[in-house]
Amino acid sequence: MGAEEVRTHTAAHVVKGAVQKVLGAKWTASVFVSETHGRLTVKFDRKPTESEVAAIEREANGKVAEDAEVVEFEMDREEAEGHFGDQIYDLFPVPANVTRLRIVRIPDWNVNCCNEKHVESTSLVGGIRLETPRFRSSRKELEVGFDLAE
Repeated sequence: MGAEEVRTHTAAHVVKGAVQKVLGAKWTASVFVSETHGRLTVKFDRKPTESEVAAIEREANGKVAEDAEVVEFEMDREEAEGHFGDQIYDLFPVPANVTRLRIVRIPDWNVNCCNEKHVESTSLVGGIRLETPRFRSSRKELEVGFDLAE
């Protein structure tokens, strides 16, 4: 993964935190990253309003401006589940035989199992511009595309 994709992947964690805060959507179905473009697909039951989309972008960029630390560490699976609960997981399962998890955490914002690389601070992501989200009613999924602003 190149430097731009590391920034974009970290931005996906920032956007997920904003989506959780604004919409309450908990489970991520997938994450796609290519250069400075990303897409987060979350389980959700409707298309968000324009004001909700604006709030997601505002919250995400607020977290970037905070220069929050992005912490990566490993934990035994049982300990991680006991400490963080099921919020470390998304809809893509971690095999049962995996006993040690790599965790990425933006304190008070997002915590996930993740084996990708991340920048050390949210300010290194740069600005985030959301695209118009796409809602797939048959799957109850919301695709939130975004680009890193230069």
